[in-house]
This record gives sequence, C-alpha cells and structure tokens, in this order.
Amino acid sequence: MSEEIKKRTKKEVIKDIILKLHKGLSVREAKEELEKEVGKISSTEIAEIEQSLINEGLSPEEIKKFCNVHALMFKETLEESITKETSPAHPVHLFKLENREVEKITKGIRELFEKRDGKSLERLKEELREMLLRLKEVEKHYERKEQLLFPFLEKQGFFGPSKVMWGKDNEIRDLLRNSLSKVDLIRNEEQFDEYQKSLLNPLLEEIEGMIFKEENILFPTSLEKLKTSDWVEILKESDEIGYVYIEKPKETEALIRELKEALLEVPEIEEEKVLFPTGSLSPEELMHMLNTLPVDYTFVDREDLVRYFSAGKERIFVRTKSVLGRKVQNCHPPQSVHVVEKILQSFKNGRREPYEFWISFRGRMIYIRYFPVRDREGAYLGTLEVTQDVTEIQKLKGEKRLLDESY
Repeated sequence: MSEEIKKRTKKEVIKDIILKLHKGLSVREAKEELEKEVGKISSTEIAEIEQSLINEGLSPEEIKKFCNVHALMFKETLEESITKETSPAHPVHLFKLENREVEKITKGIRELFEKRDGKSLERLKEELREMLLRLKEVEKHYERKEQLLFPFLEKQGFFGPSKVMWGKDNEIRDLLRNSLSKVDLIRNEEQFDEYQKSLLNPLLEEIEGMIFKEENILFPTSLEKLKTSDWVEILKESDEIGYVYIEKPKETEALIRELKEALLEVPEIEEEKVLFPTGSLSPEELMHMLNTLPVDYTFVDREDLVRYFSAGKERIFVRTKSVLGRKVQNCHPPQSVHVVEKILQSFKNGRREPYEFWISFRGRMIYIRYFPVRDREGAYLGTLEVTQDVTEIQKLKGEKRLLDESY
C-alpha cells in the first residue's frame, strides 16, 4: 500500500471517529479507538480533517461545539510538530510570546483564589477586576489572528479556522465580558466561590484551551500552508492592529522598512482592475462603492481644479458635471472665496489636519470636512471635501449589536 493511500485511510478512520463522537461516542471510547486504529497524528492532519468535515456538510457551529473535545481527544496522540524555525520577528513567534504573557495572567488569577492571604473581599474584587481588565487585552491577539492569519489560510482553501476558531474566540470574548460585569455583584465569600466555579473557571479553561489549539494545530498548520511572502505581508500589516503584552522587536521594524520598498504602494491598472495595496476593484465596483457611501465627496486636484464628485442618490449640496475641470474658486460666491483660498493654501504649505465645520441646513445638521490628500512622500495631491448628514447620528444612544432582532 502506498504512503498516499495509507495517509488517506488514516484520515478516513479519524473522520469516522469524530463523526461517532458527534453522535454520542464518549471521549474515553473515542481516544481508545484513536490510539488503537491510528496512533500518532500531526497537527496538519487534524486541521485538514476538520476542514474536510466542513466541506462535506457538517456545520461550523457543530464542529465548534465539539472543538474542545477534539483537542482533548488528540492531546495525547498529537505528535511534536516539526515546524520551520521562526525568527524573533516571525508572526508565529510573536503570537507565542503573547501567549506566554496570557498564561502568566491566568496563573495569577488562579493564585488569587487559592492564596487569599486574609485579604478583604473588596481587596480581592479589586485585584480580580484589574487582572480581568488586563486579560481582556487578549482580544487584540485574537483580532490579529482573525484579520491577518485567517484570510491567508482562506486563500489556500482553508476555511476551518475562520469558521470554527473565530467562533471560539467570540465565546471567550463573551465570557470575559460577563466575568467583568459580574465582579461588582459579589457580596460575600460564598458568592465569590460560586463566581469562580460558574464564570471564572470556564473562562480560564477556554483561554488556556485556545492557546493549546493555536500552538498545536493552528500555527503548525499555518507554517506548512503559507508561503514566505504571506508571512511577510502578515508581519507588515500587524502594525495596523498592534501587539499586546509584548514590545514589537526591532527586527520587525527593519523588515517592514525593507518591505515598503518592494511591495505595491501605488495603484495600478491590470486586466480591467484597479490594483490597490489593500486589494483590487473593477472601475464599476469602485464607482458604485463610492456612490453607496453615506457621505458626499468632492475632490479638487493640486491645480485647484474640480476633478471628481460622488453621485449618491441623496446628495446634500447639488453638484453638476459642469463643475468638472473648473477652478474651485469659481464654484463659490465672491464673499467666501477667501476662505477657500485659505484652506487650499494651508494644505499646500504643509498643514495636515483637516478643517471641519457644521451647519444647520434645511432642518438637518450637516458636518463638512476638508482633508489634504498626499502621496506616500507627503507631497500635496489635492483636497477632499466630505459632507455628511449627522442628524440621526447625533441621536444614537446605548448599543445596537450586529445581530439584533431588528436586522
């Protein structure tokens, strides 16, 4: 039997065990069958099997429900992953450094409950709140993983992490939010112990379980699947989101400086697509996207000529195509030309902050801003006027979540 057939058979056996697990097979029975039929298993195989189950119709929600059970089942048989050596500036190395700091915080929280040292209840609550607020910063670690690592895996046809692990991240976010909100409700030692049992322990177990999943499944699989150029781009864009608990290493700064010279920094046209550093759009997509935004735009070039305005359905101030190519000074009444000149000249002289105004217009509150538009070297390209009706925005209170019933 060839190695390829052996590997495929091994995967089929594991998939069968996982499906039995979802139908009621106990973790103990699943582990026994796994050890008997399969033996060792790599992190990449686990990830590929979960991906194939999704491809075959098992919902990500169902897999997410058993995600912790899968990790527990594979923990003793998981091979030591042989991964590429990561430099101090490699995104995986930085993720792991953050995980080490997370572990210090979870350890500190556990010790707070185990070694109370005669502290008053109020002091214990105060220390717990501080630790939980510190722990909540792990959300930036999850955000960097979700916004950078997952998209590159999806480009390789690997959707499992974004569909399953992202859901687990959100469960942790909910546990963090609930744990923080309930601290002030603790009134006595008995409630303190109940809080630990019902809220805190599940939170710490999920966070520590996520570290195991990342370092034994997600990261080794990512190192195998992604190219060097992918990791370079992930590293470059990590600055946009930022790091948590750790200082960005100097090697990262040096590498990003080199990348900025090599990677696309200005738009290009290729095969009827406008290529931007952050993606590509067809001219039609770009036009309708700009017209869909709930603001009005007008762009004046470096020669003070009106070159573009958006054509949304409900423009606040009328714009006609006759203004295109016209000096912007000629588009304003004589008594306000000096204000226009002042704005444009200050932008040309180096001012980078926008000018902003707000006026009442036909019973609506209108917010008007002027921004200098510059190239990567800081040279002035023109001025962008942005006009927005903020009447309804001013009335917003509280929160409205994405999945509220009203949607």
